[in-house]
Amino acid sequence: MKNMKIDANGTEIRVMGDVVNEDAYISLTDIAKYKNSDNAFIVVANWMRNHSTISFLGLWEQIHNPNFKPIEFDRFKAESGDNAFTLTPQQWIKATDAIGIVSKSGRYGGTYAHTDIAFEFASWISPEFKLYIIKDYQRLKKDEAYRQLELLKRNQATIETLKQNLIENR
Repeated sequence: MKNMKIDANGTEIRVMGDVVNEDAYISLTDIAKYKNSDNAFIVVANWMRNHSTISFLGLWEQIHNPNFKPIEFDRFKAESGDNAFTLTPQQWIKATDAIGIVSKSGRYGGTYAHTDIAFEFASWISPEFKLYIIKDYQRLKKDEAYRQLELLKRNQATIETLKQNLIENR
């Protein structure tokens, strides 16, 4: 599934991955633009400075990622919250082998996070904005499930037609 978008009260947020099977990643960059359209990267980096953010990210990775590096996580967790602590998504990914956040460079790049993490980030931005994101994400999920069901029905009809033709042409 490609090029999906959430409309959160007029703010367009890109989604990549499989929304039906809970393997979707939502653009943190687009969510951050709600707060600061000129410097979304800084908004994401500021969120990643927080102790509670690092704790949440580490727990998510421990649950979902068998290759997660807990020693690097412990170092970030100990340093997080200090005035001089900084952490970018790329640093987090590289140091811990994280899979919950993906950072892409280039024209269609940005920082994406698994829905669990993206919703947590959206809460930090604005609880109201988070609700708009969740509501439209649910709509997107329903629409995609319906589209996949219709595709499956068409494929089944095609298979039945092919079977019938094979039987008749024996």
